[in-house]
Amino acid sequence: MNIAFIGIGNMGGPMAINLQKAGHTVKAFDLSQAACDAVKAEGVTVAASANDAARDAEVVVSMLPASAHVEALYLGKDGQPGLLDVLPAGALIIDSSTIAAASAQKVGAAAAAKGFAFIDAPVSGGTAGAAAGTLTFMVGGDDAALGRARPLLEKMGANIFHAGSVGAGQTAKICNNMLLGILMIGTSEAMALGLANGLDPKALAEIMRRSSGGNWALEKYNPVPGVMETTPASKGYAGGFGTDLMLKDLGLAQENAMHVRASTPLGAMARSLYAAHSLSGKGGLDFSSIIQMLQKA
Repeated sequence: MNIAFIGIGNMGGPMAINLQKAGHTVKAFDLSQAACDAVKAEGVTVAASANDAARDAEVVVSMLPASAHVEALYLGKDGQPGLLDVLPAGALIIDSSTIAAASAQKVGAAAAAKGFAFIDAPVSGGTAGAAAGTLTFMVGGDDAALGRARPLLEKMGANIFHAGSVGAGQTAKICNNMLLGILMIGTSEAMALGLANGLDPKALAEIMRRSSGGNWALEKYNPVPGVMETTPASKGYAGGFGTDLMLKDLGLAQENAMHVRASTPLGAMARSLYAAHSLSGKGGLDFSSIIQMLQKA
């Protein structure tokens, strides 16, 4: 299939490459020249603009930072046409950005009005999952649109969950990431307490991993450098999932909670802690670097 892929950064780049390796023709675009060069080296064609990438596409996949970027991409901005103005009739749209459910619904409604199929399909699994093609997709949209998208999603991920109608994928994603932020802070507190008492971090991590405190951070993403060789913590907290991205997702969760009048006190505390961490100059570091707030200088 002819696929336009818009947003080829740390997550989108490997996803686009996996689609290319699966035999599809992928034309990609990103504002970052380095990101474009990286996918071009893997055989992906780089377009001059997002609209250029989409003109002949049967499917467009987008992976962008925030709601405003997604709305501008598809609906246009400042008098400039969006993708909905240039896509061929009947095209399928897969937005894998993490954005507000209301934004997904806004774009989805506009797409439907022009005869396009649309799903919101945010992901979990991090950069390692994107590279390995083992991401989890949380999908909002109708059965027919998901049926069209599924063969492509299966080339980028190992798990595909249909959460409900358009916007439901985004709601599921912010619930997941709110919990992720909370458990990373809790794991960091426990690890920092053990270290302050002189415990060996690898031994402590293994004890907790096999006990009632076991969780994903202890299994896959320990925040202490040297405990797991492949984690961002062991690479100067570079790469991975940035603190500012976690802060954005926690903000989306709190906005949603206010809208539906849900009580999320730990989510609110996690957002405040990540905001403070970002303001201290750590916004570009992986979110597991939150442990640095909890340790002596």
